Amino acid sequence: MQVIVDMAKCVGAGACVLTAPDVFDQNEDDGKVIVMISSPDEARRAEVVESCNVCPTMALSIQD
Repeated sequence: MQVIVDMAKCVGAGACVLTAPDVFDQNEDDGKVIVMISSPDEARRAEVVESCNVCPTMALSIQD
């Protein structure tokens, strides 16, 4: 599983960080997403999928 981010869509809402704090963080300057684990293991799949689903701008996706 690979996390894909469209930085042009990210507005820094932070929903991904709240849903998967081990995988995502936010840039202190603009609030945009920082992917800390770009290839999370299967144990994190549910939370990463949820992060993709709750992103208000659909900036996140997963590629298997």
